[in-house]
Amino acid sequence: MTRVAAGGLQVDAAAAFASENPLLVAGVVVALLALLGAGVWLRRYLSRTPGERLHRMLTDYDRIAVLMHPNPDPDAMASALAVNQLVAGTDTSASLLYPGEIRRPENRAFQTVLDLDFDHIETVNDINGEAVVLVDHNTARGFPGAEEVEPVAVIDHHPGNGSGTEFTDIRSDYGACATIFASYFNQLEFEFSDTGESIDIDAAPAETIPCALATGLMYGIQSDTRSLTNGCESEDFAAAAFLYDGMDSDLLNRIANPQVDAEVLDVKSRAIGEREVRAPYAFSDVGEVSNTDAIPQAADELETLEGVSAVVVVGEKKGTMRIAGRSRDDRVHIGRAIEAVVDDIPMAEGGGHARMGGGKVPVEHMAGLGPSNGVSREDFRERVFDAMSGEL
Repeated sequence: MTRVAAGGLQVDAAAAFASENPLLVAGVVVALLALLGAGVWLRRYLSRTPGERLHRMLTDYDRIAVLMHPNPDPDAMASALAVNQLVAGTDTSASLLYPGEIRRPENRAFQTVLDLDFDHIETVNDINGEAVVLVDHNTARGFPGAEEVEPVAVIDHHPGNGSGTEFTDIRSDYGACATIFASYFNQLEFEFSDTGESIDIDAAPAETIPCALATGLMYGIQSDTRSLTNGCESEDFAAAAFLYDGMDSDLLNRIANPQVDAEVLDVKSRAIGEREVRAPYAFSDVGEVSNTDAIPQAADELETLEGVSAVVVVGEKKGTMRIAGRSRDDRVHIGRAIEAVVDDIPMAEGGGHARMGGGKVPVEHMAGLGPSNGVSREDFRERVFDAMSGEL
């Protein structure tokens, strides 16, 4: 009886307090309801997949600009197309932009076979859109004013410190950016559609993956992983398996096997003829080139030589030395090796993945212009061998 009486007194006291302080009680109730609502919203938000979060974020804008890296490859082009498809059927329009040139045979074949029409930009002023999305790179580069770009979203598989103000998804262990977008489509339960060989970026059906886009994403994965043999994770295989049902094998074959430019064959020949091998590493300087895309292709070729597990090929065009590196040696992270080689050369760039890397060095700075004593071509070659052997 005493406990019941005490409980009654507490209830009476609470009732009296409430009657005397109605505004305070109402405020507490409102705060509790708001807290409960925030908790429900947070739980729903955290349970959304990355694909859902990106899709919702993009559709908040009237117009987005999807920016590829300079001289875009199939992985970058397919990723840009994927962003466009994510907003198909919504009130959001997208422009697909790139600086530089589309030059390599397989890059041109990708664009031609799929009948793609991207917009070329020369300066930051050419970017038309209230929000910028970066694909296949995480820091805008390669054109005047690039440092001014503040992307709202970044989707990439390369290592780097770039980020989006609203959305960032960088998976540097993945072999291709296309793998990330394939996972988005899978999460969003997009269905495959047979819309022919080309992609009409203005009239693609909503919540579908056109056949040409599925084929493009598949080749993006294949090209960046050397047909799923280099730098792959299980997710890359899963993405390829997902895309298989929607792709066109004839289109894929036409993209993957274009005719080869004569200079590419010549540069490959020079790379092999001028090679220096200090087993299991190789270096070759192919000299002046007019097509810099021949340099990484020469590196691909040189890496296939018996007894060679890591290689760097360099060539020069218009005062800039271009570097391409390849490695299938677990002891050689070729991206870090190239980064170490160019580290103290002013205005030089270098880096990349464990299996594939690249860079560029202004020849005049290499010769000693600026705060540097200069590096000769011979010294540069020695640096490369030291870096590949872990001594730099």
